[in-house]
Amino acid sequence: MIEFKSVTKQYQGGQAAVAGLTMAVAKGSITVFVGPSGCGKTTSLRMINRMVEPTSGVITVDGRDVTSVPAAELRRSMGYVMQSAGLLPHRSVLDNIATVPRLNGVSKAAARKRAEELLDVVGLARPLAKRYPSQLSGGQQQRVGVARALAADPPVLLMDEPFSAVDPVVRDELQQELLRLQKDLAKTIVFVTHDIDEATILGDQVAVFAVGGKLAQYATPEEILRAPANDFVASFVGRDRGFRHLGFTPSDGVSIHPVPTIIREGDSHRSDPAATGGWQLVVDSGMRPLGWAIPGTDTALIPGGSLFRPGDSLRRALDAALSSPSGLGVAVDQEGQVQGVVRGGEVLALIEEARQLRQAAL
Repeated sequence: MIEFKSVTKQYQGGQAAVAGLTMAVAKGSITVFVGPSGCGKTTSLRMINRMVEPTSGVITVDGRDVTSVPAAELRRSMGYVMQSAGLLPHRSVLDNIATVPRLNGVSKAAARKRAEELLDVVGLARPLAKRYPSQLSGGQQQRVGVARALAADPPVLLMDEPFSAVDPVVRDELQQELLRLQKDLAKTIVFVTHDIDEATILGDQVAVFAVGGKLAQYATPEEILRAPANDFVASFVGRDRGFRHLGFTPSDGVSIHPVPTIIREGDSHRSDPAATGGWQLVVDSGMRPLGWAIPGTDTALIPGGSLFRPGDSLRRALDAALSSPSGLGVAVDQEGQVQGVVRGGEVLALIEEARQLRQAAL
């Protein structure tokens, strides 16, 4: 879909921002450009829509040289999401989303109708349509930015560190929302980040750039974590790459155990009659987890950490157990209802078993 052929960007009087980049981005995939500051990842992204012109080499989209298309027309044919969302402050949410369709000649009524549909797609409530960017949270602004990029239904979506300015909780939500959208829309997405965790969560393929604009490795996230191509990639990925690699190890063998519960309904609560003391999981009337009760009391609530869903990776199972004050990871179904708990010691045993199997296979 997108191909770089010996592409170089050389600024006058300095070293190359991008040096001889050759790679292909598959249609309908998420490809993540990752690397330290000044490594050329953003420059490479911006050369796709000619916000930056290459010094030499050729970039093609669907087999067509991007320089054969007028720059303004090329940019309107691609979605673009940046770090700060880049929303027009004097326009409402609805009119911000409708911007590109209007530039492409779509009537105001049709553009607004499309914008309203996209509010649902990116998970924004319809009443937000009349607000202005300054009246939105950072996460809401980024969702509007994604909706605007999707408004003209472009085949290509370029995303330049779009989630780096929001807090970690919102960032995780936006990452999961992007994966959900991609499952439904199957766009060709090029995503830039400096965060290797974000790269391995989102990318079908990950391109690791080194300082000087050189492509150090281009592979699946699992391969980069398992077998870094050189010392630079190993250093950038970090010493804990083994833990990250758990994100690609299935949790099929993880056992889910029963857990004593306290059902909280408004200000009242009732304990599980089977409970005999120790940690108890506090849930609402729909059996969704609220937190943990301190041993010896059923009134004080402690936040419960991350959740585990059957089918998640071993990394998710371990994180759920380690982040829980009780040492028990809460397992929920797809509707968020409690299924039981996973035990950290059992997860660690499965991780060791998986490690030994990998060693035996080498």
